[in-house]
Amino acid sequence: MEHDEARMEVDYLVIGAGPAGVQLAYFLGRARRKYRVLEVGDGPGTFFRRYPRNRTLISINKRYTGFDDPEVNLRWDWNSLLEEGEVGPRFTEYSDRYFPCADRFVEYLEDFTERHELAISYGTRVTRISRAPENAGIAQGTATSGTAAPFLVETDQGEVYRARRVVVATGVSRTYVPPIPGIELAESYSTAPNDPEAYANQHVLILGKGNSGFETAQQLISTAAVIHVASPESIRFAWQTHHVGHLRALNNDFLDTYQLKCQNAVLDASIERIRKLENGRLGVTVNYSHAMGESEELFYDRVINCTGFQFDDRLFAPECRPELTLGGRFPAQTAEWESTNVPDLFFAGTLMQVRDYKKTTSSFIHGFRYNLRALHQIFERRYHGVELPYREVPATVDGIVDEVLARVNRSSALWQQFGFLADVVVVPDHGPARWYQELPTDWVRENDPANGALGKATVYLVTLEFGPKQVDPFQIQRAPDPERAGDSAFLHPVVRRLEGSEDAASIHLLEHLYGEWWDKELHRRPLVEFLQGQLAPQLVKAG
Repeated sequence: MEHDEARMEVDYLVIGAGPAGVQLAYFLGRARRKYRVLEVGDGPGTFFRRYPRNRTLISINKRYTGFDDPEVNLRWDWNSLLEEGEVGPRFTEYSDRYFPCADRFVEYLEDFTERHELAISYGTRVTRISRAPENAGIAQGTATSGTAAPFLVETDQGEVYRARRVVVATGVSRTYVPPIPGIELAESYSTAPNDPEAYANQHVLILGKGNSGFETAQQLISTAAVIHVASPESIRFAWQTHHVGHLRALNNDFLDTYQLKCQNAVLDASIERIRKLENGRLGVTVNYSHAMGESEELFYDRVINCTGFQFDDRLFAPECRPELTLGGRFPAQTAEWESTNVPDLFFAGTLMQVRDYKKTTSSFIHGFRYNLRALHQIFERRYHGVELPYREVPATVDGIVDEVLARVNRSSALWQQFGFLADVVVVPDHGPARWYQELPTDWVRENDPANGALGKATVYLVTLEFGPKQVDPFQIQRAPDPERAGDSAFLHPVVRRLEGSEDAASIHLLEHLYGEWWDKELHRRPLVEFLQGQLAPQLVKAG
């Protein structure tokens, strides 16, 4: 392979051409930034060419919503990437299945990358990421002011890229192996036979109560004699927690076979040991979580490890190895998704979930696509002196109320990234207000979006959020009273006034069955009254 020196020196080097790497490349390309994406596979979406093993995605593909607005339709289209201006075909045109086949998503990614002519090098494996000596600039210059020395990224093609910033978009690419004596006797979710007949009349133990564990169990119901699914913690259902990474309904048919006495079981138990018996079977010692310390040995023909994946940090040289968090499974990150200890090292895609772990949707395409748009805007501001995009709105109660209601009734980002991304309203003492869209709430609490341009100003956050967690979300006593809107269980608008990084005042608007907040008495009037008490007295108030 010829080494093109100009191509080897970039402002942004993105590692991984999954949906996150592709989405970020799209934004970088539109801004005409010098970037390159490195991908180990022969095309985009290498992960989705293999996973999930049953080839059915758990991200929904809702083609018919009753709306004609493409922005609103993204609330129920969890697979399409974001495009601006003339938008190409959405993923909804690639499949009519509500839970689509992963192969269709790969086709969509291929077409997206070709349509936008993204700068991706396929068949390129990164072998080492290090840092150049201090003050070693790019292209015989000096490093950008305020940044560290460039990264050196080596590949199996013998290339060495020099990059001012590295963005890791590889996902959690390394199988997590729990520290259990004898775990080497277990098979991996990644490599265990995918043919149910391979498990005919066998006793099978599955480790892990996530979607991969129950997906595997569900495939074996018709052939395995006994299936146990085990982990120390109880099942967490997505319909209870609102986190789509918890157990989804399409993977929980197995629960019927447990509760209706069909030989299968779900065990809340830690695994203490796995040993090979003389007869070739496996003896597994379990300690039950809710049985006063009871332990026993159970016997199986196979054990399958479905405990998930983790971030692989083995590529990094010591001087730029990122700190890890969450039990070593993810890189620790700032509110800008930057490594907490390595300047200019960023993370994209499912790795972004550190900031909202198991709370919202950053681990999925329909969450991180918005994160990546925000990250790109932060790049533009931080490295290229470009202001965050905003529009001016009248700094009046009526003007701001109109905009709040318009946004919460239309935005897909606030809908998907509930409580994590916010619209930001900056109201100065004089002149129009600035309206910024879809920024991380944590970032806003640490930064002035206007970058000091408005002087002393009042800042408001506009979000959509779920209410207090319910034990049983199907049995909720609701109060249709705007004064009690804070008790709303379903997604609903929240407006907060900040003082520094803290909340100074807030209002919740009453939930609505259709997710629409236009009612004059239930929604507009309470918001008008709240803002009349919050905005500076000299501003024009509602009539």
